[in-house]
Amino acid sequence: MVKLPTPHIEANLGEIKKTVIMPGDPLRAKFIADNFLENVKCFNTVRNILGFTGTYNEKAVSVMASGMGIPSIGIYSYELFNFYNVENIIRIGTAGALHDDIKLMDLVLAAGACTDSNYAQQFGLNGSFAPIASFSLLQKAFQIASENKLNVKVGNVLSTDVFYHDNQKAMLSWEKMGVLAVEMEAAALYMNAARSHKNALCLLTISDLIPKDNESLTAKERQESLGQMIKLSLELA
Repeated sequence: MVKLPTPHIEANLGEIKKTVIMPGDPLRAKFIADNFLENVKCFNTVRNILGFTGTYNEKAVSVMASGMGIPSIGIYSYELFNFYNVENIIRIGTAGALHDDIKLMDLVLAAGACTDSNYAQQFGLNGSFAPIASFSLLQKAFQIASENKLNVKVGNVLSTDVFYHDNQKAMLSWEKMGVLAVEMEAAALYMNAARSHKNALCLLTISDLIPKDNESLTAKERQESLGQMIKLSLELA
């Protein structure tokens, strides 16, 4: 039995709800708590990875940052799933599009997550594991997005360990396999969910167009588009 709190999360059992919305940025977690939730209580400040519990449309939900990259979300999602009885983690973040037909501010639902990480090695599998989203969350997210007429794409993404790649065109090679966009966390989240027999989904707003020399959103466009994604994630709670 693991002793709570953990080295990374100072919450007591019961302070974190069954569904956690998980942005990478701690300040984005605070923004969600301040602007979308009611009856908010902060349950974590360790390492400035902020976590909050509140209500959205009278339903209890938690929001907590993951930090950046596969190792960081690997720690937090593992502890939430296995030590705090969390059932659903919905990652929200930004991504770079790999396809010309994907536009800035489009929403990508990551049905699966390819990766250049060796995170799956720990599981001792005799082959390659394909990390995928929980279908129930994916189906519901697509339905809500369609009803609200959001520009939404569903498919594979790439979870990479490398932000500044030595070969600047390396990410584009994934496009030929139909991979829609690149981010840095979904694969580990999906693997931890699979191993824990829990549910996970990654929602991504396109903030950069990699084939077009990293054309990107303005600050205003970024704020408006992320608002749509945040509301969608909370509707899934």
